Amino acid sequence: MYDVAIIGGGPAGSSAAIFTAKAGKKTIVIDSDQSVTKRAWVENHYGTEGITGPDLVALGKKQAAGFGTEFVTAKATKLTAGGGAVTIETEEGTYEARHVIIATGMFADVAEHSGVRTKPGTEPRIKTIIDCGPDGRTNLANVWAAGTIAGVSMHTIITAGDGAQVAINVISELNGERYVDHDVLKA
Repeated sequence: MYDVAIIGGGPAGSSAAIFTAKAGKKTIVIDSDQSVTKRAWVENHYGTEGITGPDLVALGKKQAAGFGTEFVTAKATKLTAGGGAVTIETEEGTYEARHVIIATGMFADVAEHSGVRTKPGTEPRIKTIIDCGPDGRTNLANVWAAGTIAGVSMHTIITAGDGAQVAINVISELNGERYVDHDVLKA
């Protein structure tokens, strides 16, 4: 069983995975490889002067993998929560995790098929989002939402930050105390 399963490998999902894996949580990202970021040219992302969407996505995945995140290419179809775990059904097989973060961008399918409450989107071209709290919690036990699907602006820098924020909340829940991840320069 994984500590954290993240559905979606775009900026929100991979950013969440960087934090959970770096915190020592066994992390898997289930990614259908449909991120809209893969069609973008990005000049407004802090820390880069300009980068293609595919390069940004690949860099985020590489960084998360460097901390031990496992990636699988599959489309998640349904979540079932119970007994302190969440079962993730995909077209390729089944996975189980203590917590799940849905970071599927514009796609609400898995949420809608799983009983996760949704509501009309707030961004242009975003039809449906997950109805979650400011911390990312949904109505389904141990299921969280991050990024565009959670109602934040679909700019990569914002979705990546939201993925990190939700990951910190999940790690804090797993640890039973507030988690902080700050590295310092070595003298």
